[in-house]
Amino acid sequence: MHMNRRTFLQTTAGLAAAGCCAAPAPLRPAQIIDTHVHFFDPTRPQGVPWPPKDNALLYRTTLPQHYRALPVPQRVDGAIVVEASTWVEDNQWILDLAAREPFIVGLVGNLPLGTPECAGHLKRFAANPLFRGVRIRDGNFEKLLGEPAFIKDLRDVAERGLVFDVHSTPAWVGQADRLARLVPGLRLIINHVANAQVNGKPPPEAWRRMMEGLAAHPQIFMKVSGLVEGTHCRNADAPAQAETYQPVLETLWNLFGVDRLLYGSNWPVCGHNAPLGRVQQVALDYFTGKGQPALDKVFWKNARVAYGLKA
Repeated sequence: MHMNRRTFLQTTAGLAAAGCCAAPAPLRPAQIIDTHVHFFDPTRPQGVPWPPKDNALLYRTTLPQHYRALPVPQRVDGAIVVEASTWVEDNQWILDLAAREPFIVGLVGNLPLGTPECAGHLKRFAANPLFRGVRIRDGNFEKLLGEPAFIKDLRDVAERGLVFDVHSTPAWVGQADRLARLVPGLRLIINHVANAQVNGKPPPEAWRRMMEGLAAHPQIFMKVSGLVEGTHCRNADAPAQAETYQPVLETLWNLFGVDRLLYGSNWPVCGHNAPLGRVQQVALDYFTGKGQPALDKVFWKNARVAYGLKA
């Protein structure tokens, strides 16, 4: 078809204008590793020690296929399981599940640190490259840090290149600075934004000062998990609006920086407060504003560094 010069220029100008007005593609992380999930099956013959039977939301079979079936803004590529069960063999149960489920890229196990049998358990499970660290929730953490056997086991954890996930309650997080000094070679990962209160207001001064102390240790990382739990909304109605979470997230961003924040959902526990999709969207909304490098680091690169995951 013949096109004269005037028509050509008009068409070219129109295309150029359309190109200028087209919205840029939204930023998104190249992949997502969820660093805090729980899998369990109450229908097993032996049952489960956690969650309790009276928890209607949690006391059900909860496996990778159930997680992957939930609607989320972006597909999750892998998950790190944090074991809540105190039964030693439940660490093996997760590792056996991971052998069939490549979605599981790591396990933070639960072992009886400070006991005579712990060294043998640690040697056994650390032989599996998917075993990436330990978390415990029971006991008086301040007292435990004064027990030589407990510190000896944590030094063993560090020497094996594994991490210690710090339970998020103030009584535990408040001792993380001391632990970082006692075992300086041990990477510590604070869970659930250290139980921050999330209400759209500046976080309490005591919490902020505690975060300043932790951030001074380069081996301490912070999980961007537990945000919706911090709202204390219990009917899956935690707000979706970014301004609710911004004061806490901005404080952590300013203190820990782009290299020591990790995305985690705390699924299925987060379901008390918000659906999984909202949990992910809250984090995406905030870190998208920090640019593409930040999105990639928070949503997957930092997890690989902190947990020593294989590429």
